[in-house]
Amino acid sequence: MAQASLTLISKPGCHLCDDARGVVNRVMSDIGSRVNAPELSLTEVSILDDVELHERYAEEIPVLLINGRVHNYWRIDPTRLTNALMELE
Repeated sequence: MAQASLTLISKPGCHLCDDARGVVNRVMSDIGSRVNAPELSLTEVSILDDVELHERYAEEIPVLLINGRVHNYWRIDPTRLTNALMELE
């Protein structure tokens, strides 16, 4: 079974981050009910708590990483995220 570690890089008070969190949670819930679904975990990290992340992503948040690689930033498309996660091997 495939596994995916998702990391949402965000900051408090960011409406786009709130939207992204909602999309990620909905997609994870939908995928979780599928046969042969990948095992998913989600960690959220604030750029306010990490100087390196702040320097790297301050102008792009929210940023969603899948297994440490940037999947998307600003707006998370649920269809694109679902397809990316279901295509993991």
